[in-house]
Amino acid sequence: MKFEQVDRVRPLLWTGAALMVLDQRLLPGIQQSIACHSAADVAQAIQTLAVRGAPAIGIAGAFGMVLAAQAVQADNGEQALAAISSTVDKLMQARPTAVNLRWAIERMKGRLQGMDSGWRLAIEQEALALQAEDLAANHAMGVLGEQCLPAGARVLTHCNTGSLATAGFGTALGVIRAGVAAGKIAHIYASETRPWLQGSRLTVWELLEDGIEATLIIDSASAYLMQQGKVDFVIVGADRICANGDVANKIGTYAHALAAKAHGVKVMVVAPSSTVDMLTAQGSEIEIEERGAVELTHIQGIEVGAKATSVYNPVFDVTPAECIDFIITEKGVIKNPDRVKMAACFSALSSL
Repeated sequence: MKFEQVDRVRPLLWTGAALMVLDQRLLPGIQQSIACHSAADVAQAIQTLAVRGAPAIGIAGAFGMVLAAQAVQADNGEQALAAISSTVDKLMQARPTAVNLRWAIERMKGRLQGMDSGWRLAIEQEALALQAEDLAANHAMGVLGEQCLPAGARVLTHCNTGSLATAGFGTALGVIRAGVAAGKIAHIYASETRPWLQGSRLTVWELLEDGIEATLIIDSASAYLMQQGKVDFVIVGADRICANGDVANKIGTYAHALAAKAHGVKVMVVAPSSTVDMLTAQGSEIEIEERGAVELTHIQGIEVGAKATSVYNPVFDVTPAECIDFIITEKGVIKNPDRVKMAACFSALSSL
């Protein structure tokens, strides 16, 4: 299946000397890139949400390691790894919930180990390969997920899981793109995704850039839509998938999944195998990132919350496996996921 007509956006560009990051905080009004010349620049871009989405964060982290390595003098990969170890540790902590960042950095570290004088070229090629593999995986997941959709499907998606969150095409939004290309999607609903509005600012913008129409809703409208019989599938991404099939994703995902379960709506989670963490048994073990109060009390720098208000601002929540009908990775489709099915598909990851 050819996807060129429904996939034009790219969030990351490697120039050989810098990582150009499309600043997603400014979208849709301003399209401007940040030039990251160091691992610290990349870490800041990740922490401040200039780049976001678990796969994109992992790719950015890989190029952050390339930039860190370019700044040191070393005769071989082992020496280079020792020289950048503290920088790499800081980079890995930029977003702790998304397992892709840790996975990508560990892969890059593994490439350096045992390398001779050609380590500089090798680590750059590894980052480029990681980026290319993510795009290929997204295309594969798009086809697998599309095959699970009925004709005339009405779908709801949360946050942004498209090209902006990946190397391109997207995970959950990739399935939707593939469904559109196959003529199987009748309607797309995108939830706004408070407080950073990734749905309204990024997902809707990205779809419109590719000529795909979508209806924007407030987050709390999803249950009402399902009650009216207007949604057939909730399709979301993931920041971490546990060994038992529990899924950590953008805050609000669990609420959508509960509403879907109550109204007989299917829930599909789409993520590359790099998001699967077989070393984390269940969702309760995941460290959930919390962010500052200003994200809720202010909008574009203007204070809208009462000054004495206390704020609880978790970035992610955990959807139990029993609320999920399909997990799609590039390795295949897991229907009604549980610990046994996850182990059968990802047993090799449990020993890493």
